[in-house]
Amino acid sequence: MSFQIERTDKYTVVKLQSEKLDSNLAPSLKSELVVLSSDGVKNIIIDLTETRYCDSSGLSAILVANRLCKNSQGVFVLTGLQDSVKKLISISQLDTILTITNTLPEAAVMFSV
Repeated sequence: MSFQIERTDKYTVVKLQSEKLDSNLAPSLKSELVVLSSDGVKNIIIDLTETRYCDSSGLSAILVANRLCKNSQGVFVLTGLQDSVKKLISISQLDTILTITNTLPEAAVMFSV
């Protein structure tokens, strides 16, 4: 599996362990997100620290996570963006609708309120 799931009391971290979030990985990520949501997970952090490339299918998976969290009155946070991924998200104007932090600890703080 190209990602690791860590559950805490307040949120679940999905840490990608792949340099590419593309059409090879996005479908399995989407289905994992749907499973997490149906298990009652409301708050999800996706950590892209190791990911250097993302395409439209990857963006689609990120948007699925965002929608699932919103639908369950939860919070979705994207963290650890490499410059190339950050640029794509900015070009797609998703930086205006997504909550993005630089590091996992910064993302985790959002749930300690």
